[in-house]
Amino acid sequence: MRISGITIPNKRLKFALTELYGIGNSRSALICKKAKIDPMKRADELTADEENAVRKQLEGIALEGDLKREVSQNIKRLKDIGSYRGSRHTKRLPARGQRTKTNSRTIRGNVRKTMGSGRHKVEKT
Repeated sequence: MRISGITIPNKRLKFALTELYGIGNSRSALICKKAKIDPMKRADELTADEENAVRKQLEGIALEGDLKREVSQNIKRLKDIGSYRGSRHTKRLPARGQRTKTNSRTIRGNVRKTMGSGRHKVEKT
């Protein structure tokens, strides 16, 4: 089954729908409930009517490219107006108040500028 250009994997429907950008566990469960489909049913076991019911539920939700475009436009707007959060995005630093002395490895990259104990590990032979 393909939705928004993404192939849904052969997992239980509740977890398979989370492969779409913009759908998490709670929204996936809600979609299954509204479409009246068992969330524990596998994606390849769905009938054509059930697939259409899922697609109908997904119509009003911003997914994949539209959602990514919206997020990038929001970040660009923050940068253009010169807000503090926009400047943090520009500098590739955490924008939500996290500390940066330690624990900002993911946004800065795995940079380790401090030295360890200075001792070399001795090889055992």
